[in-house]
Amino acid sequence: MSYSEEMKIFSGTASMDLTKGACAHVHESLGQATIGQFSDGEVKVQIGENIRGKDVFIVNSTSPDVNRNIMELLILIDAAKRASAARVTAVLPYYGYARQDRKDRPRAPITAKLVANLITTAGADRALTVDLHAEQIQGFFDIPVDHLSGDVEFCRHLRGRDTSNMVIVSPDTGSVRRARGVANRLETPLAIVDKRRPKENESEVMNIIGEVEGKEAMLFDDMIDTAGTLCKAAEALKNSGATSVTACATHAVFSGPAIERINESVLDEVIVSDTIPPTEEALACPKIKIISFAPLIGEAIKRIHEEKSVSILFR
Repeated sequence: MSYSEEMKIFSGTASMDLTKGACAHVHESLGQATIGQFSDGEVKVQIGENIRGKDVFIVNSTSPDVNRNIMELLILIDAAKRASAARVTAVLPYYGYARQDRKDRPRAPITAKLVANLITTAGADRALTVDLHAEQIQGFFDIPVDHLSGDVEFCRHLRGRDTSNMVIVSPDTGSVRRARGVANRLETPLAIVDKRRPKENESEVMNIIGEVEGKEAMLFDDMIDTAGTLCKAAEALKNSGATSVTACATHAVFSGPAIERINESVLDEVIVSDTIPPTEEALACPKIKIISFAPLIGEAIKRIHEEKSVSILFR
């Protein structure tokens, strides 16, 4: 089936600005949808235009309020399918509940799989997301998944800087593959922060693997939640002789004391994307710089709609 003629892009309340930017990139108007709630808090949705036979994209990050935004996405998908859309693509710039991606202890859930099941059952024909917490989550879906890498945008941003004295740093062993890819793109050396995590949202840095003394350290991660790990890693890098420490992370969750920790840390700069809409506190923080992923997501939507390669966006 060809989808080359009719496309509509809708947004939930969590990703309105990002979606408007993506629409502007592909020269499409934002689809009309009314999203509200009943007096008891139930989400209420009404699509305000004809989408019969159209290729529909529904954008909504599962960012705070996570549970409400997941329900918004699911209900919008259901509404689109019942309005006879030819195809519905769920676009999740930030895929929540991804940190519980395996049964690592007795009687634990796998919420990343649960959310994938919910999206598929709601009626999505395919999904588009950015920097999953674990790449294997793509396999939790029974529909096609396009997984975008934010590294492309970060590297494009960093190429305007002098990288001759830069070292790319993985904040833990689980992020080494991503950090190595960035280091290869920017032609810089690689270092790794070795840490032990006694429990959730707490970490203890052990040592630094690699040479960082006298270098500008650039930490790369998929997300910043409470910023505890990030700030301790930055402190360890400074103690190991790094002249400056900058962090790049796709998803700026910034929960709890995150902003306060960043302000009080040795971090010189924290570069994040708008996959999660920035709060006023984040916008006011002088150390935080936000770059937009709207062009990346917009181009991916356009390519999916036109049945063209999405992998070219990774180059």
